[in-house]
Amino acid sequence: MSTSNWQPLSWRQFKALQQPEWPDRNLLDEVYENLSRYPPLVFAGEVRDLKAHLADVAQGKAFLLQGGDCAESFSDFTANAIRDKLKVLLQMAVILTHGLGKPVIKVGRIAGQFAKPRSSPVEVQNGVSLPSFRGESVNDPSFTEDARIPDPRRLERAYFQSASTINLLRAFTCGGFADLRQLHNWNQDFVAQSPQGQRYALLADQLSDALRFMKAIGINGHQHGSVLREVEYFTSHEALILEYESALTRRDSLTGDYYDCSAHMLWIGERTRQLEGAHVEFLRGVKNPVGVKIGPTVTADEVLGLCDRLNPQNEPGRLTLITRSGHGRIEQTLPPLLRAMAPEGRAIAWICDPMHGNTYEAPGRIKTRSMEHILSELKSFFTIHQAEGTIPGGVHFELTGDNVTECIGGSHEIREEHLTERYETTCDPRLNVAQSLDVAFLVAELLRGSV
Repeated sequence: MSTSNWQPLSWRQFKALQQPEWPDRNLLDEVYENLSRYPPLVFAGEVRDLKAHLADVAQGKAFLLQGGDCAESFSDFTANAIRDKLKVLLQMAVILTHGLGKPVIKVGRIAGQFAKPRSSPVEVQNGVSLPSFRGESVNDPSFTEDARIPDPRRLERAYFQSASTINLLRAFTCGGFADLRQLHNWNQDFVAQSPQGQRYALLADQLSDALRFMKAIGINGHQHGSVLREVEYFTSHEALILEYESALTRRDSLTGDYYDCSAHMLWIGERTRQLEGAHVEFLRGVKNPVGVKIGPTVTADEVLGLCDRLNPQNEPGRLTLITRSGHGRIEQTLPPLLRAMAPEGRAIAWICDPMHGNTYEAPGRIKTRSMEHILSELKSFFTIHQAEGTIPGGVHFELTGDNVTECIGGSHEIREEHLTERYETTCDPRLNVAQSLDVAFLVAELLRGSV
């Protein structure tokens, strides 16, 4: 399908699922106009850099690590929180780079992940029914009637918080915090005494020795310094609220192409990936790398249709398919998709999201995820790709830099009775730092023999 007749608001002619029922359309229009005048959050050149990296991922020359909060919060907005989310991704990237011997592309679920799709439009507590919480760019998590009214002014607040977050991330990644010589400083007090924390410290010792050797023979000179001091770090979120995304879409002055400047990479969720839906229509027209979450019910024909609609030119780096089957279904659902795509020669980066297909309710109606199930789906993902002769391109996690107790298992042996100790998420359960290191070491071990 040609994009020659595409416009940022073309999606309004299509059915848009999971959109808030804004009570004041005039206020929404005013917010849209404000957002459309604000500066872009990211730049087209950065987006093109990420697309080139993702082309390497699709070809097996690099590996994608994507992770961050299930949904960002207005209340939990501090420099320390942002730093700690970055820190855990840096630690995971070091583990993966060392284990795989290839570049690891770091993409955060951050600086825009303020909206969430919901399985039901209403939430019931103690017999009281209210509109569901849809993320802080829409309404408030407090269970009151006023808090759950969608307020478009929250979209502007999400924009300004995203701008501040990106500004701080640029400072951290370019200002010395991400310096590889700071490997030990990235560890957390509550992780350092865990088995995986100690394993990370040993790895940091080895890398520090290697860096000292490089310095001794002159490799750490001025011309190589930025490689050690700085990292590339990109942002991503689900492009759910289409008024927000279209308001931040800009035409690049160099190429004349449209870019959604709310993030470097956008993805379409499992609930909004309809071929004739508004989300596919919107994202087919922007030049950003696009991800699509695909669950266990997707068919090969649907995936081929998504490829045709979102990447008709079959450009490497343009399309990432993020599978979220669940540990009990991936063995049946993933192989047919890989076999259907292989003869087509599709340029796809295949990524595993082992989080969303493995959510269940613990006693007390607490949503959680088991590390056993998460690790099982990861193992199956890599085993299946190896058997099919295809490329496992990366992993996608919901995680935090805090010592939360939201997922059970891991090296700290969190059990269901521990969940209430530090269950802080406003939506879905996240891995804590120790659990994040657990999965990073596992992935490195699974792939080490196949690269």
